[in-house]
Amino acid sequence: MDSALSDPHNGSVEAGGPTNGTTRPPSTPEGIALAYGSLLLMALLPIFFGALRSVRCARGKNASDMPETITSRDAARFPIIASCTLLGLYLFFKIFSQEYINLLLSMYFFVLGILALSHTISPFMNKFFPANFPNRQYQLLFTQGSGENKEEIINYEFDTKDLVCLGLSSIVGVWYLLRKHWVANNLFGLAFSLNGVELLHLNNVSTGCILLGGLFIYDVFWVFGTNVMVTVAKSFEAPIKLVFPQDLLEKGLEADNFAMLGLGDIVIPGIFIALLLRFDISLKKNTHTYFYTSFAAYIFGLGLTIFIMHIFKHAQPALLYLVPACIGFPVLVALAKGEVTEMFSYESSAEILPHTPRLTHFPTVSGSPASLADSMQQKLAGPRRRRPQNPSAIYEESNPKDPAAVTESKEGTEASTSKGLEKKEK
Repeated sequence: MDSALSDPHNGSVEAGGPTNGTTRPPSTPEGIALAYGSLLLMALLPIFFGALRSVRCARGKNASDMPETITSRDAARFPIIASCTLLGLYLFFKIFSQEYINLLLSMYFFVLGILALSHTISPFMNKFFPANFPNRQYQLLFTQGSGENKEEIINYEFDTKDLVCLGLSSIVGVWYLLRKHWVANNLFGLAFSLNGVELLHLNNVSTGCILLGGLFIYDVFWVFGTNVMVTVAKSFEAPIKLVFPQDLLEKGLEADNFAMLGLGDIVIPGIFIALLLRFDISLKKNTHTYFYTSFAAYIFGLGLTIFIMHIFKHAQPALLYLVPACIGFPVLVALAKGEVTEMFSYESSAEILPHTPRLTHFPTVSGSPASLADSMQQKLAGPRRRRPQNPSAIYEESNPKDPAAVTESKEGTEASTSKGLEKKEK
């Protein structure tokens, strides 16, 4: 996972730039300020809108848009998995040809980028479709096996409007695949970031602290301790980072002296900020105090990262400054308001939404499956009127006797009946 803010040294040769030994001219102060400001703005957009969409996602009924919940166990293992992935990519770039690796990765991210961008622009595009637009429903279903062993692998529902969005996203995908233009890269990067903030949900604040704390150590180690992360970020030709040219004012859209920001520096703090927005809503106070506090903390942390990077002319692990700010500021606000207990006891995955039925207790059942099925059918059919019975039958049902006694009573009844007939004949 690329999670470093990098600034090419003025006058140095960078990956993707000139390779004939020539050096770039120094960037102007205006160009540097424009690049840093643009990176900051591009980082804020997916966090803000992704957090808002995460609330609607948690309340949504569409199974295909259900969020993925990160537990404390997932958060503890994530830095280890990210480290193994980062080191594996670094070794791949050292052993194999960079050209072929990037070709495979480009095809992979080409497909993912089209899907992510289509999902991102779909809510906005729906506003532009006319009311009489012929919108048809479709379903993409892949199953494995047959009969009772059939298992669904992919079950995706979409409509004609989604196909239009997919077509528009494919144009951007082809542009990125052929040109690797930085604008197409940023469109895919923003789509990945917004989808990550929207669909990845932390289950509570403690899990968020574990995740951010682990990635804090991860980021510092791989940026300051080794050159692995910076090397992978510069060699990895995929939309896993946002870039903006510092020489845009001189060269226009063909500029190539880029400052970059890893998507990890957006998504990881972003999902924590989105969690605090859902916590604000759960308090039902009609205020978004913790959301705005954490959002301002992110601006402060990223601004501090850019300032220190510019002063020391070295790539900085952005999470080194973002994690203390994004955790510390909301906790201080909670201490001031006396809501620390409510904050750390809040469970995002346990929210009872108005449209979501929840089972509060489990009934006790016993018996064979056949008997349970019969009882269910009887309950569904409703109460039935019983046939009228004579008093003797009701008496016998309420006072059961053994078979011998019942036989004797029947014989005595028959004998008394025959005697009564004989008397009537006489």
